[in-house]
Amino acid sequence: MAAADTKATPAEKRGFIARLRAKINQGLGDSWLTYDLANLVPGREIDAEVLDELETRLITGDVGVEATEAILEELRGKVARKELKDLDGLLTALHRSMLTILAPTAKPLQVDARRPFVILVVGVNGSGKTTTIGKLARHLQERGLEVMLAAGDTFRAAAIEQLQIWGQRNDVPVVAQHAGADPAAVVYDALQSARARGVDVLIADTAGRLHTQSHLMDELKKVKRVIQRLDADAPHEVLLVLDAGLGQNALTQTAQFNEALGVTGIVLTKLDGTAKGGVALAMAQRFGIPIRFVGVGEQAEDFGVFDAGQFVDALLEPHDEAAPANGASAPRLPRQ
Repeated sequence: MAAADTKATPAEKRGFIARLRAKINQGLGDSWLTYDLANLVPGREIDAEVLDELETRLITGDVGVEATEAILEELRGKVARKELKDLDGLLTALHRSMLTILAPTAKPLQVDARRPFVILVVGVNGSGKTTTIGKLARHLQERGLEVMLAAGDTFRAAAIEQLQIWGQRNDVPVVAQHAGADPAAVVYDALQSARARGVDVLIADTAGRLHTQSHLMDELKKVKRVIQRLDADAPHEVLLVLDAGLGQNALTQTAQFNEALGVTGIVLTKLDGTAKGGVALAMAQRFGIPIRFVGVGEQAEDFGVFDAGQFVDALLEPHDEAAPANGASAPRLPRQ
């Protein structure tokens, strides 16, 4: 079978980005980043005070010091050259700067011609790994791919049951053993089964690891070694699931998992919580690892392919036509 295109359709993009914008900016008629900036700007050009306020908002929005410094360095240069005349000019420049950071990471998952294509899903407890697997399985099915799941989280019986529920819901076979079984053996058996059945994609769950628990990280390395006995190139994707609400701690997790396994893709989940989405910029600036998907809720439709341009739009633009509480006009990002 030829390589499969797993990018979102135009209709899917339109629906998902509306939910993303609403979730990131929930409780506001305006963007959390640009909210009330209009009151700071009228009657004068963009100056150091405005940029200092913007810097504070970026830092508190989990954008991180490195990405914030990169953004502000560019904006301060434009201010020095008298290139930013008003709020519209600031928003346009901010959009371009943020997109410069994020665009290189917007690389949708490509399921190539290798069969089965093995995706190893990793992350700490509570990050939304198992739910992400269920949504990913459905996403791939909708693109005509036959999927199998491996219940490699054998330390938590509920994880096996949860994955089996997702399997039943999506009509996807699940290879599982009893709680406490060797995770590497489970994934190995699943790969053998996927090969025998001609399955396109095998998605393997793993037990949630704290990135500080070296002995548990070693078990993940063992899973990788064991499946390479059957396929030297496997896993073809190491997908790290991160809770976007963790802020800068997500950077520490990424560093540890990347060192242990070589992370090839990231899923940012729980953008419907307290997360403002800025951590995507921090991740992109620090690691440059592709961000494959983002999640904004529990439903299957709350899972979408990461699109850098639309993500920046969601950060900067109001999610509805409501005006800010103070009555000021909600600033709109000028179209280029």
